[in-house]
Amino acid sequence: MNDIAQTPVAPIQPRTPMPQRESAAQATAREFEAVFLGQMAKIMMETVEIGDEFSGGHGEEMFRGVLAEKLGAEMARAGGVGIAPAVMEQIIKMQGGNGNGR
Repeated sequence: MNDIAQTPVAPIQPRTPMPQRESAAQATAREFEAVFLGQMAKIMMETVEIGDEFSGGHGEEMFRGVLAEKLGAEMARAGGVGIAPAVMEQIIKMQGGNGNGR
């Protein structure tokens, strides 16, 4: 029993603050930007000529829309092009909110 009493106790470290959760309005604005960017990527991909040497054939045609959607989502996640803040501002105005998006 004496062994337990002599065991050094590590000091308690303060917790790091939790990252702030994204509000529903912020998530909606970011998702809107992702869809917009995905549609833009899809339109751009339709203008690219597909060569015979490196063509993915029918499979590429089927999944090109999925690729465009994923590209849009990744662009939005990486910071986007500035559409989400403008959409967020309009959502807050429509809700008559005070600017915190909740």
